[in-house]
Amino acid sequence: MDNHRGHSSALFFLLTLLLVVGAATALTEAKLVPDYYSKTCPRAERIVTDVVSQKQLSHPTTAAGVLRLFFHDCFVSGCDASVLVSPTSFSRSERDAAQSQSLPGDAFEAVVRAKTALELACPGAVSCADVLAIATRDLVTMTGGPFYPLRLGRKDALASSPAAPDAELPLANSTVPRLLAMFAAKGFTAQDLVALSGAHTLGFAHCAEFADRIFRRPPAKGGGAPVPAPHDPAMNLAYAKGLQDACRNYQRDPTIAVFNDIMTPGKFDNMYFANLQRGLGLLSTDQELWSDPRTRPFVQRYAANQSAFFADFARAIVKLGVMGVKTGRDGEVRRRCDMFNGNPVTRPRG
Repeated sequence: MDNHRGHSSALFFLLTLLLVVGAATALTEAKLVPDYYSKTCPRAERIVTDVVSQKQLSHPTTAAGVLRLFFHDCFVSGCDASVLVSPTSFSRSERDAAQSQSLPGDAFEAVVRAKTALELACPGAVSCADVLAIATRDLVTMTGGPFYPLRLGRKDALASSPAAPDAELPLANSTVPRLLAMFAAKGFTAQDLVALSGAHTLGFAHCAEFADRIFRRPPAKGGGAPVPAPHDPAMNLAYAKGLQDACRNYQRDPTIAVFNDIMTPGKFDNMYFANLQRGLGLLSTDQELWSDPRTRPFVQRYAANQSAFFADFARAIVKLGVMGVKTGRDGEVRRRCDMFNGNPVTRPRG
């Protein structure tokens, strides 16, 4: 009887917490509107679109980088441009975290270029958080993905924690139970997890992130390269051998990387899911979506129906884009995306 009361109390507390979080999220969302810059910077979206489109044309990996940057920003402390802050000799930032070390320079540069153009057109009007949100949506669309509506009015964070990314972001070898738990804690369903994972249809991963799947023996004596060995049995044999060859010198050159989607690496489509069905998932977090019964049905659905994937991805990324948004006095509009306004010495070290 006491156990029953205890479970009932815990359930009541959880439901109450979810209602409070939901109400707070709805209140924050209400402060974001599509035409937020209609008076202060009416060409804001057009300016960002023009800049990032040119960047993507000259550097085709930009879209994947910006999309990843957006996820890192929103999943850690909310969509507030805290990931864009550079560390200084006085303070550290999210960019110091191990999880942030592989974030691509192309992505940061795209945001900086767009922000610079906006500052020339309408100084102090558009936040870096909104620049990143607009750039992500436009680059997803430019590479063949869905167009989705954006509400704007985010403010930029007043702090950037070097510890938060490593604590809040999933690892390349996270299990599905771990992924589901991490996403559920942020208010996302299993379907959201799989739909957002489809972002891996673009971009690449460094060999160190999946080496344990293709090299099952320790390095040779004397510090040489790993000896090719039996690979993860979930991986396609020919694919595994190709990866072993591509990554054979990754310990000497940690910059060696491989496309997430070997079939259509520069196109936002549903090929990522079709690849998982054939053992062509690059990261273990990818391939496990196919092997786990809780996520497999969504992989099957998206592999068979690109329109369904696009619709669910659009809903999930819109949901992601309002996480932990700062509005009003909770944030600021930075003049530069890589540093806080005012004296950086006054900012917390996280």
